[in-house]
Amino acid sequence: MEENIRTVIENHISIAKALPAQWGLIGQIASVVAGAARKGGKILICGNGGSAADSQHIAAELVGRFKKERRAIAALALTTDTSVLTSISNDYGFEKVFERQVEAHGRRGDVLIAISTSGSSPNILAAVSKAREMGLTAIGFLGRDGGTIKPVCDLALVIENADTARVQEMHILAAHIICGLVEDSLAAE
Repeated sequence: MEENIRTVIENHISIAKALPAQWGLIGQIASVVAGAARKGGKILICGNGGSAADSQHIAAELVGRFKKERRAIAALALTTDTSVLTSISNDYGFEKVFERQVEAHGRRGDVLIAISTSGSSPNILAAVSKAREMGLTAIGFLGRDGGTIKPVCDLALVIENADTARVQEMHILAAHIICGLVEDSLAAE
């Protein structure tokens, strides 16, 4: 048991050590999110499974606060309304569950943060494609090699690893950094 625990922690640390190489991209994502918020835009966030929970977590940090007092940011996790999720899935298919919500809530100048640890979730790809079509900035938080979603994104943070848990850990670490940078930017106003 001790060896299993040690291995997981060492893998986490090893993958986290690669994240600083993407500092410029993380800063760029924070600037895009802060810019949209500054102009009254919304941040829409979607993902499946653990990434759905991360969507809600990120939205909560933006609407509430991360560490500093500042105005609320319009952020919406597209993973929370069970009536919407089930009606779209039933009527259109699960592949459309986020695309339809992007169409309903998204406006030019808004941002979509699309999370997929595989980089190839069909419903996330559909949401990103719809966002781009509508003039939203599409940001991917992706795993593996970025999959089919990476080429469709405006910006893509790719954690090049196949271990879903480790990818999710890096996604939420990057999200916390981004929330802090956004908050610093808006709190100064």
